[in-house]
Amino acid sequence: MLEALPKAVILVSGGMDSCVTAAIARETHRLAFVHASYGQRTERRERQAFDAIADFYGVSERLVVSLDYFKQIGGSALTDRGIGVPEDGAGTASGGPIPPTYVPFRNAHFLSVSVSWAEVLGATAVFIGAVAEDSSGYPDCRPEYYHAFEDLVRIGTRPETRIRIATPVIGMRKNEIVRRGLELGAPLDLSWSCYQGDDVACGVCDSCRLRLAAFAEAGTPDPIPYQDRVAR
Repeated sequence: MLEALPKAVILVSGGMDSCVTAAIARETHRLAFVHASYGQRTERRERQAFDAIADFYGVSERLVVSLDYFKQIGGSALTDRGIGVPEDGAGTASGGPIPPTYVPFRNAHFLSVSVSWAEVLGATAVFIGAVAEDSSGYPDCRPEYYHAFEDLVRIGTRPETRIRIATPVIGMRKNEIVRRGLELGAPLDLSWSCYQGDDVACGVCDSCRLRLAAFAEAGTPDPIPYQDRVAR
């Protein structure tokens, strides 16, 4: 029975990784979705993807928060229009310099909101679709980051609270995430990965390139639309 399953809060940006993470969490938990808008270029489009994925899974418990201070803080191409979004692989830096699309310490803010809500809901886990190896080299996507945060949750919540930080795709390559999503029937066609804010994905930013390569390696076409200049 679905009612007998424990509840989990899922951080859903609207992207492919969080979409598949939600599909994985659904196997063992009742779902509550949280989404953060933080002044990013893709704020409107990501929210659209979030709502579509939540509708697909019939998630009634949804929390949408506004973290507009990230735009004031700046320092990232995702929140500062004065910093260009790298194209054609120029910003892909797994194991190298941190790319300009990194939003300083962003995931700690996302997790804090999610843990607060999870404690209120009585949820036993917070799921986040962080990817370590095959991402753009963001320091807050490393496994040790989430292990440390889980210790913080244990120390900083009620004695009876038990909330684990679940990162089910963190050790996967992007093509493995695609394959797992297909196995679970995840609505990848509703997800959005592009760093730009248009209705059609640019296909040349780091996130689009990683996504396109993942679908190609998985041997299946990406179901979302791309600009005509992109060969898929």
